Amino acid sequence: MRKYTSIVIALFLGINVYSQTPCEGGMAGIYPCMGYDLVSHLTLSEMGISSNGNDCWGWTDPETGTEYALMGGSNRAVFIDISNATNPIVIGYLPTATEPSLWRDIKVYNNHAFIVSEAGGHGLQVFDLTRLRDVDSPPMEFDADAYLDDFGHSHNVAINEETGFAYSIGGSPFNGGPQFINIQDPLNPVTVGGYDGDGYTHDAQIFIYHGPDTEHEGKEIFLGFNENSLTIVDVTDKTEPIQLSRTEYEESAYTHQGWINEDHSIVFMNDEIDESNFGFNTRTLIMDVSDLDSPELIQEHFGTTGAIDHNLYVKGDKIFESNYQSGLRVLQINLDSEEILSEIGYFDVYPSNDSPNYDGTWSNYPWFESGNVIISAFDGFFVVRESASGISEIETPKFSIYPNPTSDMLNVIMDENQKLLSYTITDITGRMVLLETGILSSVNYSVDVSSLLPGIYTLSVNENEAGRKFIVE
Repeated sequence: MRKYTSIVIALFLGINVYSQTPCEGGMAGIYPCMGYDLVSHLTLSEMGISSNGNDCWGWTDPETGTEYALMGGSNRAVFIDISNATNPIVIGYLPTATEPSLWRDIKVYNNHAFIVSEAGGHGLQVFDLTRLRDVDSPPMEFDADAYLDDFGHSHNVAINEETGFAYSIGGSPFNGGPQFINIQDPLNPVTVGGYDGDGYTHDAQIFIYHGPDTEHEGKEIFLGFNENSLTIVDVTDKTEPIQLSRTEYEESAYTHQGWINEDHSIVFMNDEIDESNFGFNTRTLIMDVSDLDSPELIQEHFGTTGAIDHNLYVKGDKIFESNYQSGLRVLQINLDSEEILSEIGYFDVYPSNDSPNYDGTWSNYPWFESGNVIISAFDGFFVVRESASGISEIETPKFSIYPNPTSDMLNVIMDENQKLLSYTITDITGRMVLLETGILSSVNYSVDVSSLLPGIYTLSVNENEAGRKFIVE
């Protein structure tokens, strides 16, 4: 159990639990939006970041179910508890291994964070994320649990969680190509090789292939986004990597990053400089990779603004694309449609404009089970959520906590499937104010409601269950 218990059940209790600032009339407060609400926001100063934010990733504690955002900054990596997404808590941070840098990248394997940076001599930091469970007084400054120093700077790190290998990319070894690091024992990372056959790799995705190209079924495949090409390498044998293909495209400026769809047939990718060089709107490239030896560009999708595209990730039939000054853009994938991609939502963290310049959002992480999506930006951290995914509320039962002494406690009892069985409110004498009976369970959560401002609150324990309202007067 986490020790910072001022709000233990805060995921289930909050002002409109899943949306602090709803998207209404195309705006969520000062932020342009469509279909996504603002849940919370942290500034750089609140995270102790000295000059700029950069990349982000996520981790869910398998023991407690707590969701954490891992935010990169110029001088540190920051660990944020977002289990109460309307009130994110900075649990701690890991300082840079050497010096500040604009670039810091974080990925996760086996409950450990792996962190690289463009900072000179930085190497690979390893941090045991389970340490976040036992913090008495956040935020806490941590030390790395392990460190690999056989390389210096690195632009990025990618991990294949199926094999337990990390790939440091854009560094000095292997001509900027990937360095293969065995992290199956996370606290003892070991370099076992690398690939320098196509020069500098800017970003990558690595996975065990289960797609239409049966020749490569079960192989470990490296998608390299290599400045002017999509380069595909079979890295099954780390001592003898084999380049399968190298695909360029027209009007390329800087092949930046991409992600494959879930049936391993299509790669969606971006070019970081084409918008500013050629003057068109945000372009997402759609590459057919059903034959890994001969990929083919089959379509280009142009967005509604001229912003530069950055990191994108595929989740099911949607793409979550971070486009600098136009923010998070959500695209629907329909491979059977004449237009494969269509924009269905957005949240713009840079309200000033949508110009092709380097500011605004850097990245996002869309895979939390809660449905919350985190956004990292040059000037802060955001949690957003699809507007339609909030819990349907029922009007009854309603009850009042009045007056609201500091000892008031809301106790929630749930079954093993996290379904609400009962809840009670007691005052300082232990007198029961309200009880809705149910089958008792050993799963019992409490929250101090003394700090809640007057208003109507929604209690919910499962996003598929109707919310229960109560009133603080």
